[in-house]
Amino acid sequence: MNLGHPLATFFHLFFRVSAIVTYLFCDWLGNSFVACFATILLLLSFDFQSVKNVTGRLLVGLHWWNLIDEVGKSHWVFEAKKGATVAASTEVEARNFWLGLIICPVIRTVFFFSTLFSLKLKRLALVIAGISLQTANLYGDIHCKLEGQKTISRTTSLVAADGSKY
Repeated sequence: MNLGHPLATFFHLFFRVSAIVTYLFCDWLGNSFVACFATILLLLSFDFQSVKNVTGRLLVGLHWWNLIDEVGKSHWVFEAKKGATVAASTEVEARNFWLGLIICPVIRTVFFFSTLFSLKLKRLALVIAGISLQTANLYGDIHCKLEGQKTISRTTSLVAADGSKY
């Protein structure tokens, strides 16, 4: 298998799978729920940042962010690059990216209902944090895929006459 970005592909799946495995085996790994909570939250944070800022760009050419203009108004920017970035990634990388992005929130939703019905309420905050972070990445990347090119033209209109971004 020829991967254009093997390290990005590895970390895209590593943080997601590690957070899920740590959650599943938290009781067996140690007696401290706080340590498991912190470890899982750290893995979820690494996952969020790596998908949003690195693997999305390298594997499928997608990136999103928020701009605040001089007035304080928030502008969400969804960018989908065409050409070199997308051509550099392989079909396997793109498939891994989207499968990881879609399957993990589904797994976390199953965790939510199992945690809720088993009344393990201290784990509920952790599951909700995981759902929130992973769904935010999914939402942002879907918007990039669907509206990326339209937003690029709107972003250029946010550039001031002196060349500074708002």
